[in-house]
Amino acid sequence: MENTVVGVYDNYTQAENAMNELLAAGFSRDNVRLNPETKGGTRTAVSEGADTGGSGIGHFFRSLFGMEEHREHGDIYSEAVRRGSCVLTVDAASEDMRDRATEIMNRYDPVDIDERASHWRSQGWAGYDESAPMLSDAEIERERGTYAARSDTGMSQTAATSQNLRADQTTGKEGTRIPVVEEQLRVGKREVQRGGVRVYQRVSEKPVHESVELREEHVDVQRHAVDQPATEADMAAFKEGSIEVREMAEEPVVSKTARVVEEVVVGKDTTQRTEQVNDTVRRTDVEVEQLGAGSGRRTDYAATGTSTDDSDYRRHWQNAYGSSGGRYEDYDAAYRYGSTMAGSGRFQNYQWQDVEPQLRSDWETQHPESTWDKVKDAVRYGAEKVSGRHH
Repeated sequence: MENTVVGVYDNYTQAENAMNELLAAGFSRDNVRLNPETKGGTRTAVSEGADTGGSGIGHFFRSLFGMEEHREHGDIYSEAVRRGSCVLTVDAASEDMRDRATEIMNRYDPVDIDERASHWRSQGWAGYDESAPMLSDAEIERERGTYAARSDTGMSQTAATSQNLRADQTTGKEGTRIPVVEEQLRVGKREVQRGGVRVYQRVSEKPVHESVELREEHVDVQRHAVDQPATEADMAAFKEGSIEVREMAEEPVVSKTARVVEEVVVGKDTTQRTEQVNDTVRRTDVEVEQLGAGSGRRTDYAATGTSTDDSDYRRHWQNAYGSSGGRYEDYDAAYRYGSTMAGSGRFQNYQWQDVEPQLRSDWETQHPESTWDKVKDAVRYGAEKVSGRHH
């Protein structure tokens, strides 16, 4: 099948929801399969495979991926079902439909089946055994607890796996796609605390001394001996009565008033600055090496006619670079790059001085960690070795 997307789910409801969304997105029911088809149907499927000599779940996956060429894929997915997982497969009519199916299936938390298989192998698993019994509920729960513990220590869980087994309509041969992965750098920003100020307000006391003049009154009583005739006024006062004379005195009165004598203003100034972020991103490069000098297969550029024998390259490296203290492995890619480029159609009957600028640009783009001046002699030797200009 040309484009088959396979997802493994530990939760049947998630697998069923993914299947329903695929059907709602326009995928044909004939091209979408869920194993087991019903919740709790896993035991039946496996037991049938054991009783009928492979007509059950194991036979289904082996027929899906090929009985021999991709038998390992079938064994892994069959084993996943035996261990209590659900497997959802989709046959897509085009690459766009395949990508759409992958996007939908990724929404429902598929497991990393390659990581699972690696874990099984570390526990002694050697392949799917149709006679092996289905794991019990307790065994499934215990095993998934182990997966969760591995995830907590940094093991990641990835998306659905695309098995792109491309059928060649003219030759009937199958090809395998090798993805070229390239990292992209994204620079964002976040707020972090760099420090600040904290303002405390406290009350302090200090003694104050002031002077004030106070007035006091004191009553003074004096008696004087008098001998004279009483007048009418004296006679009028000749009766009982009383006279009060009060003493007055001043005392200090203290009052306080509050006044603002200073202000402390706390604010923030905002400034902008530009910071250069330097990092590295990785990219996988696919190099195709021809096996056998007489083969007509092509590499990334064209057939080079080179073989895996690198003895000539090693002799040249020893003479040209050996005294520098480096390693041959640091120059191996340069020798093979030169031989590949010389064998391509773009550089037939080339002159070194004419093609060197383009070769240098290609090399520095693909190998930023290696300078052209360091490896150009190796590239030239590899090119001349293929073209027959070097003896």
